[in-house]
Formats: sequence, structure tokens, C-alpha cells
Amino acid sequence: MAKPKQAIFRFYAELNDFLPRQWRQKEITYRFWGAPAVKDAIEALGVPHPEVDLILVNNQSVDFSYSLQEGDRVAVYPTFELFDISEVTRLRCKPLRKPCFILDCNLGKLARKLRMLGFDSLYQNDFQDKEIIDIALKEHRIILTRDIGLLKNNRVTHGYWVRQTDPGKQLEEVLNKFDLYSQSQPFTRCLDCNGLIEAVPKEKVIEQIPPKVQKYFNEFYRCVRCSKIYWEGSHYERMHKTIKALESKKPNRSSGG
Repeated sequence: MAKPKQAIFRFYAELNDFLPRQWRQKEITYRFWGAPAVKDAIEALGVPHPEVDLILVNNQSVDFSYSLQEGDRVAVYPTFELFDISEVTRLRCKPLRKPCFILDCNLGKLARKLRMLGFDSLYQNDFQDKEIIDIALKEHRIILTRDIGLLKNNRVTHGYWVRQTDPGKQLEEVLNKFDLYSQSQPFTRCLDCNGLIEAVPKEKVIEQIPPKVQKYFNEFYRCVRCSKIYWEGSHYERMHKTIKALESKKPNRSSGG
């Protein structure tokens, strides 16, 4: 009986999150028959393909369809949204430089927090996996999910598995992952429906706001999609403090000389 072939895999940075502890940060011997696509081998080892942005086989960049060969040495790197590696990677046409998102049913609170910062973030608690993928492909959205299986779907091109479980920490994780701090535009999207918010004269909404609010506030904003009214009350102040706290945690991207 013929012996299986062998290739050596090494996963880098946060891709190790998907691996059993005994495989992390070290070379993995992968045994196989025939000539499977490197994508199939990567996912067989536990890593969803949308999390991968660069594959080097024997120091040469390859795409997901590359047929694995006996003795190959495979280095697998995570998404490089912070850097343009279009001259090197062969996995996608281009990264999403102006990210917008679609979130699965587990990430409703994260969706609201992203909207608070002005990021286009679609969410419905009844989205099915197929709907999420269809919308992501049609509207060029990055899928954010807590479901690793969703990212392993062959149709998914851009996606990220959110590691944290606390919504506040999830927000920091996504901001850091996609380097979103400089793109933040707080209070420009509706927290409820994701629609854009625009200033509206007080007289146009006066019948829709409580008498006490009419007395103490003069500047109002309205969602162009669902018509929800916003003003800079106590809720605004709490969100403003949250945003300031996030800004204080912004990592320093500058490099030394």
C-alpha cells in the first residue's frame, strides 16, 4: 500500500487561534494522498480561507487552487487589511480598503457599536447564512461572525471570525484588525437601522419629540431611512465618553527609523 505524501505547514499570527494548542506557532506535518488544493488542506487543519491573505509555497506566492505536492513547505499568513500586498498575494483581486460589514445573529450589540462610529454595518437577527453570503458578495461587505463554519463556505471572499465575546472588546478588536480609527465618523448612522443621519430643523420634528426635550434642545437629527429622531441628550454624552475612551486605546502605527 502506498504511503501518504507529506507537506509542512506553518501558520502565522492570529491564524493560530484556529489551531489546537499543540500545533500553534510551530511546523505541522500534513499527510495527504493525491494532489489536493492547498485551500482544502488549510481548512482541513482548521483555518477558514477568508482569514488567509497570503500563501507561500516554497517561498513562492500561490492561490487557493495550488495542488499540494510531496515535500512542499507552506507558510500561511492572515489578512493584511493594514498593508497593500496586491503585488504579492494571489488570493483576491484586492482587499476592501473602505470596509463595510454584515454581521451574523450573534453580533447585534457589536453592529450598534460600529454604527455609533459611523461604519456601514448590516445586521438582522434572522439573517440566514446564505443571505449573509449573498449580500456580502453583492455589496462587497466583510462578514463578521462568531461562526467559523460560515467562513469555510467556498463562496466567502472577505470575512473575519470575531474572537472576543464582550461587545466592547469586540469593537476594539474590529477597530484594530481593520485599522478603522482614522475612518470613524461618529453619530452619522442610525443605531437601529444603519441608515444615514442628517440634521433636521426643530420645527419639522417638534411634534415627534417630548415636551421636555423641546424645551432644552434645539439641534436635532433624523435617520433618512427609518425617521428616528436624535438629539444630544444623556445618551449622546455616554456614547461620546465611550468614543473618547476608544481613542485613548488607539495603537501607535508609527514605526521606528
